[in-house]
Amino acid sequence: MNKLPAVFQPAPGTAAERAEQLRERYPRFVYERFSLDRMADGGIRDQLGGGFHRYATDASWLVPHFEQMLYDNAQLARAYLHAWAVLGDEQGGRYREVAFGTLDYMLRELTTPDGAFAASQDADTDGIEGLTFTWRASEIRDVLGDLAPAFTAAYGVTDDGNWEGVTILSRVTPLGTPEAEATLADAGALLLERRLSRPQPARDDKALAAWNGLAIAAFAEAGRLLGEERFTAAATRAAETITAGLLGDDGVPRRSWKDGRAVGQGVLEDHAHLAEGLLALYEATFDERWFVIARGLADRILDRFTDPAGGFFDTADDHERLITRPKDLQDNAVPSGGAMATVVLLRLAAWTGEGRYREAAERALGTVAPYLASYPTAFAQWLSAAWFAATETRELAVVGDPTEPASRALLAPAWSRWRPEVVLAAAAPGSVATSAVPLLEGRVAIGGRPTAYVCRGFVCDLPVTDATRVAAQLAGA
Repeated sequence: MNKLPAVFQPAPGTAAERAEQLRERYPRFVYERFSLDRMADGGIRDQLGGGFHRYATDASWLVPHFEQMLYDNAQLARAYLHAWAVLGDEQGGRYREVAFGTLDYMLRELTTPDGAFAASQDADTDGIEGLTFTWRASEIRDVLGDLAPAFTAAYGVTDDGNWEGVTILSRVTPLGTPEAEATLADAGALLLERRLSRPQPARDDKALAAWNGLAIAAFAEAGRLLGEERFTAAATRAAETITAGLLGDDGVPRRSWKDGRAVGQGVLEDHAHLAEGLLALYEATFDERWFVIARGLADRILDRFTDPAGGFFDTADDHERLITRPKDLQDNAVPSGGAMATVVLLRLAAWTGEGRYREAAERALGTVAPYLASYPTAFAQWLSAAWFAATETRELAVVGDPTEPASRALLAPAWSRWRPEVVLAAAAPGSVATSAVPLLEGRVAIGGRPTAYVCRGFVCDLPVTDATRVAAQLAGA
């Protein structure tokens, strides 16, 4: 097996010491919450509907290009979800609400009748950009009555407007007391109801495999971390639609689904992003069909997309012949197929113990190692892959019905927290022998009770039946 490049080797010291070293070396590290806060406050976020517009056209995040993309909202929902999971309710409760709002926007505006997620909403309504989303102060006063002064002060509404004579809502005052915020939320709901009576932007209803993979991951993880079954159900329904419509009997995905018709041969990002979403859905439901399909997609990546020099081509070796076979390394608004494939392969190596997954991932990382320190913003997903490769991965396998409270209690130290270095598996005792997840192989329930195994590279601590001991084993790694 290849050795990771030195740039990916973990630094010595405890996690806290390494974090302090990072802060000293990279001063901007301490400002990671600044962008989250500014985006949440700015006009780039739909302050009433919860979704994010495509990008801002100014430095203060006020004036967006009003198009709303599935891939932006799926990734931002996860980013805010992770921020809340790390910081907790006291420091990060607002991020939880932003994540909720973004996911609710996707459910409300981007869900297609068959349960997949549409690609985008247009920026224009009746040929005017932002028409649906902007306001005049007089209309807000008409809708809100006595609530108008508090709302207009909080969201920067003036008679002159802040953009071409109208107002783009943005939060211009700090968050207030829970009571004050509840009043503002009531006012926002009234305005959203009025806005829904306006002409709405058109929607691009095609469902892309790659972008739906990102959305499935967001909803699956949110359902697990937030305890919201409706989010898990949305992820499951989208996965069922996409896999039924876009996967052939040979497991080869098509690229796009619309009106019951699949078109286009799937490229690397379709395989990798969909596999990522299905693995997240497996960890939220422990339904092994999602693990099986994701592993099949990863195996096809190895068989059809691998570059002998390391990494992955963007098209399969049986794809339509092009002048040159593309291999785009950089992450952009959507993670590159190569970077996401590397993350998927590293995670599968933890679930399966198969060296071929780890070896292919390390070879891929070797192709980008020279660029990460110099151009980190162009290789963000690759940096996530490098972190995972250099981190001591842990595996948590639970033998017990994952729908039962006792099994859930054993999973909780990792299942209900954001633990990106941990992969999860669970199955009822009667299903372990036929499980498709190698991490469960040979595991037994001790004394007929749900039993947890905390492992590192398939080397496991003593099995335990108490959740506090699971937490201690995870913390002691």
